[in-house]
Amino acid sequence: MPSPDSASSPLLDAEMVGRLMRQSLVTRLPMEGSVSGMHKSPHRGSSVEFAEYREYVPGDDLRRLDWRVFARSDRFYMKEFEADTNLRCHVVLDCSASMNFTGDSANRLDYAKRMAAALAYLAIQQGDAAGLNCIGGAKPIEIPARRNPAHLQILLDALEAARPKGETRLTDALHELAEKVRRRALVVVISDFFCDLDELLSCLQHLRFQKHDLAVFQLLDPMELEFQFDRPVRFDDLESSDSLVTEPAMIREQYLDEIHGFLDRLKQGCHEFAADYRRVTLDQDLEKVLSDFLTERAKAMAVSPV
Repeated sequence: MPSPDSASSPLLDAEMVGRLMRQSLVTRLPMEGSVSGMHKSPHRGSSVEFAEYREYVPGDDLRRLDWRVFARSDRFYMKEFEADTNLRCHVVLDCSASMNFTGDSANRLDYAKRMAAALAYLAIQQGDAAGLNCIGGAKPIEIPARRNPAHLQILLDALEAARPKGETRLTDALHELAEKVRRRALVVVISDFFCDLDELLSCLQHLRFQKHDLAVFQLLDPMELEFQFDRPVRFDDLESSDSLVTEPAMIREQYLDEIHGFLDRLKQGCHEFAADYRRVTLDQDLEKVLSDFLTERAKAMAVSPV
């Protein structure tokens, strides 16, 4: 159980995480952990959930022979059961300069930090491991996944220290993560995903090839989706020194076509690679967003492919 000090972090709403703890953070795919846990494993082991029969081979444990089947068929069959294991949850947080956007709602990075903190808390609270990658600036923060309660404070301290800086290096970081994390894991990516879409989808494909369960949270401000400006505005690129002064009414239709085309392609690509895509606007209640995420994953777990 995480320490009381962790729950008092400014990134954690104690009442919110207390309510969310009534639900479990589960994966849609079997995991490969190091200890017994609540998540299905791709390997066979011992649990109360029967999986299948297979024929006996010399050296098998005779205690798992099904003598009733032998009595009916005069052949030896072994009972196979699902193995349950623990989960590794790797949270990837985009800390590039564009995450510093603040519209009429919350600051994008602040919202992302609170989401990452809550997910890490939930994972460690249920006995699973959580790790963190903050991508932005010259030196990314990389904290490996661990399951001991004291580890949560390390993650929270890193999240509090993270600052939005530099260009998006998300795609390079995701390719690197796919190579480093060898065992199946839940990889949660939190970003605005304002990057090259083809490169991003290549990253998702790479992660899925390694059999990771992907959850993708795209954080957008309503202003970015609606473009409701009624007078000349100067738009500054947060990741460069570029700026543009324009009359919004003249470009609104083209902007909306471009942004919604981009979002549709991203959503379609995520579905193609079986990534759990979730578009979140910064005016949405974080507890509702996470509660829906947990609930829908619990429903999908039983029918997910191996």
